[in-house]
Amino acid sequence: MAEIKVPELAESITEGSIAQWVKKVGDRVEKGEFIVELETDKVNAEIISEEAGVLTQILAEEGDTVLVGQVIAVVEAGEGAAPAPAAPVEAAPAPAAPQATPAPVAAAPVVEETSGERVIASPAARRLAREKGIDLAAVSPVDPQGRVRVQDVAAHGTAPVAAPQAAPAAPKAAPAAPKAVAAVDESRVTVEKMSRRRQTIAKRLLEVKQSTAMLTTFNEVDMTNVMALRSRKKDQFFESTGSKLGFMSFFTKAVVAALKKYPYVNAQIAGDEIHLNNFFDIGVAVSTEEGLVVPVVRDADRKNFAEIEDSIADLAKKARDKKLGLADLQGGSFTITNGGVFGSLMSTPIMNGTQAGILGMHSIKKRPVEVNGEVEIRPMMYLALSYDHRIIDGKDSVGFLKTVKELLENPEDLLLNS
Repeated sequence: MAEIKVPELAESITEGSIAQWVKKVGDRVEKGEFIVELETDKVNAEIISEEAGVLTQILAEEGDTVLVGQVIAVVEAGEGAAPAPAAPVEAAPAPAAPQATPAPVAAAPVVEETSGERVIASPAARRLAREKGIDLAAVSPVDPQGRVRVQDVAAHGTAPVAAPQAAPAAPKAAPAAPKAVAAVDESRVTVEKMSRRRQTIAKRLLEVKQSTAMLTTFNEVDMTNVMALRSRKKDQFFESTGSKLGFMSFFTKAVVAALKKYPYVNAQIAGDEIHLNNFFDIGVAVSTEEGLVVPVVRDADRKNFAEIEDSIADLAKKARDKKLGLADLQGGSFTITNGGVFGSLMSTPIMNGTQAGILGMHSIKKRPVEVNGEVEIRPMMYLALSYDHRIIDGKDSVGFLKTVKELLENPEDLLLNS
């Protein structure tokens, strides 16, 4: 028999939530096979089985909070039963009497998946479905990818098939129910519990606002030359490197050059000390379904344009696929965020963690500007640098933005310096 425990992921992570069980009670499990997805404050982790056999017990439901070291499942020697719904009924009496209690946990997936197919749903949606006795397979999701959300379950109504199982879940839901009814009109408001990731993001953003003297400085950059250079070179770039030439590599290169010129923008406060970083690990904000994450491009000063583009593309894919590891998110010295991909014209980005600065990119819009005494229509982008005014003065912040602007308006200089 092998116990499946919540592994130690990092010193700062002591608990997580069960996001999704990939296997059900009675399923055959191979050694090293991924059986459950755990959501933590920072990343989603895949927990594997250390032994081959049959999954006989599931001790934590999807959506439950579990601690590091806690046993969440049991795998025993065997081949497993073919029909998934029948396996939990036969597997529960097999151990001694004290182990019979997990049986209600194993029965939950039967109600949720009467169609026999795995339903893709958020943990909150699964929990609400259990409480309301709704078969997730019968819910029609709004998401074009078929993921069932809590709003879909709330709009579906109650199915009588799972009524007997609503009672065991009632004790967990009881404390929240009176508050929800008293606070909102459920016919007009949909109440959705914040995910663990969203709670962490909210907490850290608030901490940054409260613990730093944050200020934002703006400038604008004429994107004419970058766009022209990219248009001329993108096909040749792809043929020679196999990578697509985007704008992020230009901005990353410009930021690294500006950080070298203004090192306090690449620093952080530690107690009564200022730590000037002599490395250039650039965080790139990526939007995911669960919220914003900031994976880090390591040693960006040592990478060429193709390597930067490949790193960003790889990290963005891992973020969307929930494959980011803790190492991908830790240790950045400066961050770039691109609100322009969503149409933002101007914003004041909030700094990331203990970093002293963050650069905000925005939409490229054609505007009339003065060029050599003449008014011309040029593709312009607003840049925003939010920084910790405790260690970065106006001279450095303005100088940093001006350097980024000048390099982007003369992109050949970036190519020569790469």
